[in-house]
Amino acid sequence: MADKENSSSFVATFDKLISDDDSGTEENTFYSSQEKQQVSMSMPRPESIWNHYRLLTVILAVLAVILLAIDIGLGVYYNQLTGGQQTITDINREVAKLQASYNAAIQSRMEVKKQLDRELSERQQIKWELEHQSRRSKDYEKQIVRIQDEISGLKSHIPLLNKGCRHCIPGWTFMNHKCYYIAFSETHKRRSWNDARQFCKKWGSDLAVIDTVEKTVSITNLVNSYHDPSRSIAMSGFWIGLRDVEEENTWKWLDGRGILESYWNDGEPNNVNNEDCAATYPRENPFKAWNDAPCSYNLKWICEMEPLATS
Repeated sequence: MADKENSSSFVATFDKLISDDDSGTEENTFYSSQEKQQVSMSMPRPESIWNHYRLLTVILAVLAVILLAIDIGLGVYYNQLTGGQQTITDINREVAKLQASYNAAIQSRMEVKKQLDRELSERQQIKWELEHQSRRSKDYEKQIVRIQDEISGLKSHIPLLNKGCRHCIPGWTFMNHKCYYIAFSETHKRRSWNDARQFCKKWGSDLAVIDTVEKTVSITNLVNSYHDPSRSIAMSGFWIGLRDVEEENTWKWLDGRGILESYWNDGEPNNVNNEDCAATYPRENPFKAWNDAPCSYNLKWICEMEPLATS
């Protein structure tokens, strides 16, 4: 019942509104047509809307393409950055490997250098040892030659000693019809000219007089056979009975005779240090065997005496 009543009330109200609207239609006709004309003039045409839509679509498409290009570029750039980092990582890895190889090479080089230094040191040591052995070998060769010369001298001296046993006292040598004592032994210290003469006089002799070619040749050869090449020539002389103490450069034998035949070395006598006494030296040339020397100088000596009388 209530629904029917509501429905009847709604229909009555609607009819009233329609009737009211119809009554004001004529009055608002002018205004309504005028408003419709204004509305139709303010609304755009369909063609313009379509053009705007197409333009907007193109702009959006261009923007989409630009955004896509930017996205692609960013992707490529990112890939490049990622690839560059990988490349840098690879390079760093290779550099580390090269550094390790370089360090190993340096270490190997140092070890090789140490080994080379050791080998060079050993080589130098061997070289020194070879030089030492070579010197020793040469010294041995010189000693062998000297010993052979001594043996030869002794062999040549044997006949003189045999004759000396008949003509001279023991220890003296018989040569050129004279007996000679030559102080070869190192047990006899070197002496001055006067002390050497006193030694000879104790044996009833005097310093040797070498006044003939035969004497200088035989005595020089005998002195050479006992000469030690390692000894200085200045210390290898033997006093003889010749001096110039009375008058400079006037050389006389002990019996007062002047020299008729001399056997001076080249440039001698030179009297450099007041050299007034003569000595004979071991020289290859027996005719250049003499030197003058200070009488106080200490040298070996040669004594000479007449042979013993034989029955």
